[in-house]
Amino acid sequence: MKKILVTGGAGFLGSHLCERLLARGDDVLCVDNFFTGQRRNIAHLMGHPRFEFLRHDVTFPLYVEVDEIYNLACPASPVHYQFDPVQTTKTSVIGAINMLGLAKRTKAKILQASTSEVYGDPEVHPQPETYWGRVNPIGPRACYDEGKRCAETLFFDYQRQHGVDIRVMRIFNTYGPRMHPDDGRVVSNFIVQALKGDDITLYGSGEQTRSFCYVDDLIAGMIACMDIDSTVAGPIDRPINFGNPSEISVHDLARQVLALTGSTSRIVHRPCPIDDPRQRQPNIDLARKATGWRPTTDLREGLHRTVAYFHDTLVIEGHESRTQAQA
Repeated sequence: MKKILVTGGAGFLGSHLCERLLARGDDVLCVDNFFTGQRRNIAHLMGHPRFEFLRHDVTFPLYVEVDEIYNLACPASPVHYQFDPVQTTKTSVIGAINMLGLAKRTKAKILQASTSEVYGDPEVHPQPETYWGRVNPIGPRACYDEGKRCAETLFFDYQRQHGVDIRVMRIFNTYGPRMHPDDGRVVSNFIVQALKGDDITLYGSGEQTRSFCYVDDLIAGMIACMDIDSTVAGPIDRPINFGNPSEISVHDLARQVLALTGSTSRIVHRPCPIDDPRQRQPNIDLARKATGWRPTTDLREGLHRTVAYFHDTLVIEGHESRTQAQA
């Protein structure tokens, strides 16, 4: 049994991670300030004897005793991280410093949830960990992109300077139940719009591509990354990509969502946001070699589960979906 700290634990990924860690027998301390995390994501865990929740902002130090730290705290969708870009940067950078300081003091292993956004609008496809990226450092997405890049720098400096046992995983587009319905991400946007019978808003031509990983697969990869035995493998000296390399255009994704929901929503085009990446696909050779991990959930099955979640969520919140009303 381990005592594990999960920052951002009431968020989309964090809540699934807390659930999985409890299921395997660990003690879990979930920390969140509810900027984007939601109480309902962890409500079913509140009575668990090995689960503890602490409302806290990681830009302030935290003094606890733990064996492992998963640092997931940071708004991850453009709608949320651009709402307060200064706070987003502070969360990534100061939050990383505080969690690394805690790991140094307690000699805990620590994992940083980084992002494929460190690659920016890539000129190399698919993206390997050796690619340094093409990021606009002063654009509206920079608070997140550069904040995560700086956090990676801090992690590897703490490893070299202080011997902290780190892992940095670069997470590619993840989707599934408990996504925030208003986070502006393409999967949740399309599903919610389709279920409500609203227009499906497609930014740009729709030919830009993404690679979508179902949340259960990603959490399995996250735990596998933490469980790498650095006493055998040696210090982990580079970030590791985790995502599903199956690539799809945004337009094809919209068509799949319409088919799965049975919605009659129209697809409408809007101007493409500034610095929106044209293509995104992970090279996961390193993850496979280091952990044996690979994603197993195909997109259609994952979307089916996600549609069911949002359908139930909208009904609970009193927004009857048009597809339900027609049934």
